[in-house]
Amino acid sequence: MTKITFSRKEFEKEIKITKEIEEKINLFGAPIDSLTDDEIEIEVNPNRPDLLSLYTYLRAIKSFIGKEKGLKKYNLHKPDKEFKIIVDKSVKEIRPYTSCAIVKNLSLTEEKIKDIINMQEKLAFTLGRNRKKMAIGIYPLDKINLPITYTAKEPKEIKYQPLGVSQELTANEILLVHPAGRKYAHLLNGAKKYPVFIDAKKQVLSMPPIINSEHTGRINIETKEVFIECSGLEKSVLEKTLIIMTSALAEMGGKIHQMEIKGYENCITPNFVTEKIKISLDNTNNLLGLSLTESELVKLLKKMGHNYSKGKVEIAPWRTDILHEVDLIEDVAIAYGYNNFAPEIPNISTTGEESKESIIKRKISEILIGLGMLEISSYHLINQEEANIYDPKELLKLEDSKTEYKYLRPNLFIPSLRILSENKDAEYPQRIFEIGAVFSKNSGKETHIDEKNNIIFSLTPANATECKQHIDYLFKSLGIKYTIKEATSDNLIDGRTAEIILNDKVIGYFGEVHPLTLKKAGIKTPVAVAEISLEEIFKIIN
Repeated sequence: MTKITFSRKEFEKEIKITKEIEEKINLFGAPIDSLTDDEIEIEVNPNRPDLLSLYTYLRAIKSFIGKEKGLKKYNLHKPDKEFKIIVDKSVKEIRPYTSCAIVKNLSLTEEKIKDIINMQEKLAFTLGRNRKKMAIGIYPLDKINLPITYTAKEPKEIKYQPLGVSQELTANEILLVHPAGRKYAHLLNGAKKYPVFIDAKKQVLSMPPIINSEHTGRINIETKEVFIECSGLEKSVLEKTLIIMTSALAEMGGKIHQMEIKGYENCITPNFVTEKIKISLDNTNNLLGLSLTESELVKLLKKMGHNYSKGKVEIAPWRTDILHEVDLIEDVAIAYGYNNFAPEIPNISTTGEESKESIIKRKISEILIGLGMLEISSYHLINQEEANIYDPKELLKLEDSKTEYKYLRPNLFIPSLRILSENKDAEYPQRIFEIGAVFSKNSGKETHIDEKNNIIFSLTPANATECKQHIDYLFKSLGIKYTIKEATSDNLIDGRTAEIILNDKVIGYFGEVHPLTLKKAGIKTPVAVAEISLEEIFKIIN
């Protein structure tokens, strides 16, 4: 849960807080944590980043209580001739994407500025994974000369006055002495060049994801027009964040102007295109145990800010949490009111016990934890860049993925490397393991998917000998005898890789990860891994 604090006075300009309204807000799923004469503190679930501003929160609540129903639309003004962002190819290997907008006609107050800054920080922390995936910059447009260039320069070439400092500093000085520089310096580790936004007069606006310029990066109550940029690693995250930010400013009275992004990928941002997802009345009633009519379904969907027509729901572009029909049915349940559901005892009689496979997996987990390892749990999906480690032609690709994660993982090696890469700044040694499902095509049927259980453990810094010692201990603890045979692998070092054989079947491998594979993942320490299929182990353990 994220807690956000709003001015009660500003809140009650739109909605008077009564006992009835308090109850409705709590039923909405973003409840009031505390309420004073001056402030209202709200708890917001991580899946609803669109509620992190007072004004977007009010938009949702007004729809929920019936004050403004259905999907709200905003006018987007097409880019003026100079409303351009030129993306240089030099940023492609660092933080390759940006989404930008201009918002005019603002009438800011101290409360509104506080709301904008709080929303900016919380979005960068949640959707942006503490600025790793995405950072946000907001600038007074009257201090900027368009068009703007997003490029990368060597640290010695970057010099400007960062926010909160009275003098100019070089990029390296900012990382050493500025509080934000010290806090986020690790995000630029290993980069030979740092990303910067520069205006038409070569004025540095910011060095993302670190800090804005004092001259161009501070808004105040005199600011009427702002330039907003989101930059980072994942294009879809930037686009959604920009939509949330600009719609909040539109709720404050601003007018949204699009910008033209020109470079190795050309586009216009922001894009408020809505998505339509099918919803079945039968599925809704069966899942919720209700007997809704279509007209009742329409009313409930409109309470949650959706439009409905002919079996399809039109979803607001800022609703990052709606990925499937089930998410819409959850919204229907919230609108219906969980307090209105009648509890029922299922008319079934069953007995249950833990499956053999679960017992074995739990025992393996306990053994590896006993060896000082940390258990991880990763996504079943991998993205295009990770798929390139494998052969994408052999992977199972989702037909209509809503994110950059489009492939079912074929092994645990790929997500294990991801975890090590994301934690390369953490304390060493690192010892991790995962027990989970992997997926492959069934050669007998084109549309059939094989799902099997694997275990992987990754050690760094470590070598193949140390890895085999862990395998020996694990199999001895399970009462299993195995053999090994030298093998080769595209991602492991020849001569330091072996297959694991059980009952004359190859069930896995272990070895040292190849330096080129480590370099692609951004890992600087030697890694030894072992990945084993559990299917054969399930068969022989009683």
